[in-house]
Amino acid sequence: MNLLDRESKKASIYPFVILLVAIFLISFTIGRYPIDIVTLLRVFLSKIFPLEKTWDATIETVIFQVRLPRIIGAALVGLALSLSGVVYQGMFKNSLVSPDILGVSAGSAFGAALAIYFSFSTTGIQLFAFIFGIVAVALVYFISQKIKADPIMVLVIMGILIGSLFNSFVSLIKYLADTEDKLPAITFWLMGSLSGLMAKDLKAISIPILLGAVPLFLLRWRLNVLTLSEEEAKCLGLDTGKIRLIVIISSTLMTAAAVSVSGIIGWIGLVIPHLGRILVGPDYRVLIPATMLLGSSYLLLIDNIARSLTTVEVPLGILTSLIGAPFFIFLLLKRGRS
Repeated sequence: MNLLDRESKKASIYPFVILLVAIFLISFTIGRYPIDIVTLLRVFLSKIFPLEKTWDATIETVIFQVRLPRIIGAALVGLALSLSGVVYQGMFKNSLVSPDILGVSAGSAFGAALAIYFSFSTTGIQLFAFIFGIVAVALVYFISQKIKADPIMVLVIMGILIGSLFNSFVSLIKYLADTEDKLPAITFWLMGSLSGLMAKDLKAISIPILLGAVPLFLLRWRLNVLTLSEEEAKCLGLDTGKIRLIVIISSTLMTAAAVSVSGIIGWIGLVIPHLGRILVGPDYRVLIPATMLLGSSYLLLIDNIARSLTTVEVPLGILTSLIGAPFFIFLLLKRGRS
């Protein structure tokens, strides 16, 4: 039995499941319309058992029409960003890699800014953000295939270049935008928020996130091999080019879908994988499900803080930076050598 097998036996994801369920339920009780946990459970159980309704109809509206889409959306976005981050860190063999390394966030930001500039609807903004996120990564991948060099290094360099190009386009649109209307809307979108999330938005993002998460979950044991050198991985029979393409496509679908409804939310895909490694070890067979659960729990917690900290909702991107940056500094100070 090798080291990874021994570590896998020690690690368990059940505590993370319990944590997610607890935060999921508590999230329904937080907000400007308070709902106690007993009433919440009775409302849920009434959908299964014939319980007497002792609560106001407004409570059901708040739970199922307002908070449920937002809570599920936060869990999905957190899962997508953390999962993309952990597989990219393995593929690029670099623990400082985040989901936007190949320019998907920059592309999505340009798509959203362009749609806002032309006064598109919310659906149009989300669609443009999703499409341009995929376009940015497609450009990175196809251009990198034309360059005969280390494939990992070329992907990173092209990701930086294409990301910088799309960020320049965003700056141009902000410069041209109306300062009274369009510019504030673009700026707020770039800060990240789940305030306008509705049930129809969940249907739009759940499919690409599911299409991206399932292959990565099923191939998680191969990612242990992908973290080895190119030669070692090929000697073990792994088609590195094929697996790398699957990782890129899956991560791009998830990140583009997440960003299209939430805006730019940083640090989740960088910090949560590190936290997962501390708690369960480096084995991707356990690390991937643990990271998915931790990412969902973390963004749910951040969103709860965002909508209850002040009378005006705080953008998620601000909170994740305020919490993520100091936490990452702490990790570097504690585990810098390793």
